[in-house]
Amino acid sequence: MRRRFCVALAVVAATASHDARAQAPAWQPSPGHTQIPIWPGAVPDPHPAPGPEIVTTVEPKEFVAGRTWAWVERVSRPTMTVYSPTGRNTGVAIVVFPGGGYQGLAIDLEGSEVCDWLTARGITCVLLKYRVPNSGSHWDDSCHCPQPPPAPMALEDAQRTVGLLRFHAAHWRIDPHKIGVLGFSAGGHMVADISTHFDRRAYEPVDAADSTSCRPDFGIALYPGHLREHTTRELELNPTLPVTRRTPPTFLLQNEDDRVDDVENSLVYYEALRKAGVPVEMHLYATGGHAFGLRRTAQPVTDWPDLMETWLRTIGMLAD
Repeated sequence: MRRRFCVALAVVAATASHDARAQAPAWQPSPGHTQIPIWPGAVPDPHPAPGPEIVTTVEPKEFVAGRTWAWVERVSRPTMTVYSPTGRNTGVAIVVFPGGGYQGLAIDLEGSEVCDWLTARGITCVLLKYRVPNSGSHWDDSCHCPQPPPAPMALEDAQRTVGLLRFHAAHWRIDPHKIGVLGFSAGGHMVADISTHFDRRAYEPVDAADSTSCRPDFGIALYPGHLREHTTRELELNPTLPVTRRTPPTFLLQNEDDRVDDVENSLVYYEALRKAGVPVEMHLYATGGHAFGLRRTAQPVTDWPDLMETWLRTIGMLAD
């Protein structure tokens, strides 16, 4: 059955953004952290966002686990914010891709909150504020179908960020062989996208950092969308994601009652990885829905961070 791939958060936030009282100009990270532009000079953007960036705080009826969350729209200047461990440093780094249907970004629910958790465990977290809207496969209301982006801007931003992180690994006290990616919903698609598109940049190289590999050492995709081919009723992988034996080890997690990105997205990617001989671990739960991030709920899926940490040990990223 065809499903609308656009993340529910996008629908919710688009409605909430009409309330000017809930808006603020441009997102800023918490004190002590600085956004770093990932592109020198002009951004290679043939389809810039329509207007200045804004951040919206959603209404109480849309809270997750009883708390509000922020939604960033119209990102035309992508940045990365590096959250470094304050104590023990494992050398592991994870680039986080918030979800939002490639229309906006759930910047705290699926971004900064995750970074606070990772740094407490000795992992450097890099929050990518990538370009939106329509920077990846997105839902088109005119045809009621998913459409490819006019330019692969989200993939470009992801490739650029992983390359920068590896190129400057010593500066951020990172092991260049332990750099992974983690994404939610549309961000989960970004995990698969960069995990299958790393041999060459999706843009013209701009400096020495682009000569460094942008292949992640591991990928973590949580309730991902856009992985299943939508033009057939058969369970087939989206052909834009060419899985090979060089695709990095991957962790997948999704709920069977996910009404936004159905569980078949994880199933088809898991099967492709398995057939290619790529180490893959998948966790499916009967209930839990979509877009819960790291926030604690009464659902069993809420313990996924423990599962992920254990998996990172099994693939040699974290020490026992």
